[in-house]
Amino acid sequence: MKINVLVAEIGSTTTVVNAFNGIGTSCPAFAGQGQAPTSVLQGDVTVGLKGAIDDLKNNLHTDELTWDDMLATSSAAGGLKMTVHGLVYDMTVRAAKEAALGAGGIIKMITSGKMRRTDLKKIQEIMPNIILVAGGVDYGERDTALHNLDMILSMGLNIPIIYAGNVENQEEVRLMCEEAGNQVYIVENVYPKIDTLVVEPTRKIIQDAFEEHIIHAAGMSKVRELVKGPIIPTPGAVMEAAKVLKEELGDLIVFDVGGATTDVHSVTQGSEEVNLILLSPEPEAKRTVEGDLGVYVNVNHVVEKIGIDNLRKEFPDTDEILENYKPIPVTEREKEFVERITKEAVLTSLERHAGHLRYFYTASGKKTVAEGKDLTAVKHIIGTGGALTRLPNKRNILEKVKTHGKQQELYPSEAAKVLIDEDYILSSLGVLSKSYRDDALLLMKKSLRIGE
Repeated sequence: MKINVLVAEIGSTTTVVNAFNGIGTSCPAFAGQGQAPTSVLQGDVTVGLKGAIDDLKNNLHTDELTWDDMLATSSAAGGLKMTVHGLVYDMTVRAAKEAALGAGGIIKMITSGKMRRTDLKKIQEIMPNIILVAGGVDYGERDTALHNLDMILSMGLNIPIIYAGNVENQEEVRLMCEEAGNQVYIVENVYPKIDTLVVEPTRKIIQDAFEEHIIHAAGMSKVRELVKGPIIPTPGAVMEAAKVLKEELGDLIVFDVGGATTDVHSVTQGSEEVNLILLSPEPEAKRTVEGDLGVYVNVNHVVEKIGIDNLRKEFPDTDEILENYKPIPVTEREKEFVERITKEAVLTSLERHAGHLRYFYTASGKKTVAEGKDLTAVKHIIGTGGALTRLPNKRNILEKVKTHGKQQELYPSEAAKVLIDEDYILSSLGVLSKSYRDDALLLMKKSLRIGE
C-alpha cells in the first residue's frame, strides 16, 4: 500500500505514526494510526518507529507499506531541555521564557541578572539541549548578557547557544562564541523596548536548532535515515497547529491533557478594552506547561489539589480506584473518576494560564488594571490529548471552562464554542502544516468535525 505522508510522534514512552493520503488534492484524508513502545532506552528509536509502522500495517490490513514523505515530532530523550538567562525577570527573562515555551521547550532553569558559579553547576547537571541568553533592551544595558555568556562559555560544554538580547551585543557575542568554538544562533531581541515582546523569531530559531541537534541526543541518531522532513518538539507542533487554526477560526485556546502534564496553548490578542489597561505585554501565542497536572503519572498531585476527603465524598471508592489505577480507564466507574481528575487539570491549568483584573484606589478614585493573558476574545475552546479525545464526557469538561471563575478573571465567555480533536492528530497536523499547510488545515477541520 502507498501512503502520501507518514507523521511520527516519538514520545518518551510511546511512538505513534499517523498516515495521511490525498495530500495535495482537495480531499486529504487521515488513513490510519499505529503505535509501539518507544525504544529510546535501547539507544535506537527506529526500533520503536518500525514497530509503530508494523502496527499501522496491521491496522491497514497490508503486508507492504511505502510512503512519499515522513515527518516527525519528538519528546524522546527528555524532549527539548532548555535553560533561559536574562536580565530583569519580569521583562527580558519572561520574554525569553515565552519564546522557549512556545517553541516546545522544557525549561529546566531560569536566571535573572548576573550568573554565579552555582548557576553553572546546575547547568552542568541539567545538560540542556539549548541555552537561551537574553538581556537588555536594544541600545540599553549590555554587560549582564556578556557576563552570562562568558560564564556559560567557560564551561566548555559545546551546547548550542541562542542569543536574543540587546542588538548592540551581537558582534561581540558572535566573536566570543567563535573564539570558544561554540555554535551560536543570533536572533532579534525578544524584548527590544519596554513593553514590547518579539518572540516569534526566537521560537523559529529554537525549533531549527532543535531539529539540527536532536539527532545527537541519545537514541536519535538514526531517525534521519527514515525522516525526510522537519523534526520539531511535540509541544511545539501543537502550537503550530493552534496558530494555523487561529487564522481560520479566530481566537482560540487548546487544552492538551496528558498522563504527566497539562499544556495550554492560547492564540489571541485579547480584547481592545483589556489591552488598554494591561500592565505588561503578553505574546499573541502563549503556552503554559503544568508539570504537576497529569491524569496518570501525576494523578496524586491532582488528587491532592482536589483534596482526598472531598474526592471520597464524590467517590466513596476512591482508595480502591487509586490502588488499581490504570493508564487507560476500562470500567465506567474508572472513566468517571478520570473525568473528575481531567476536569480539575483543565480548570487549574486555566487559572494558571489566564490573567485577571485587579482593582486599587488612588487619590482620584478606583482604578482597574489587567495582568496576564486575556482570554475574553476566545471563540473556540479545543480539547486534545488522550483524556480530552477519548473520555465519554470530554465535551462537558471543556464546557466548564466557560462558567468557571469570577468576574475579574479574564476567561473565555459563554459564547465560545467547544471543539474536540476527535481523531487525536492535532500534534501530527502541526508538523504537517510546516510542509503542507492547506492540507493540514483541512484535516484539522475534519478532526474537529467543523462543517459536518
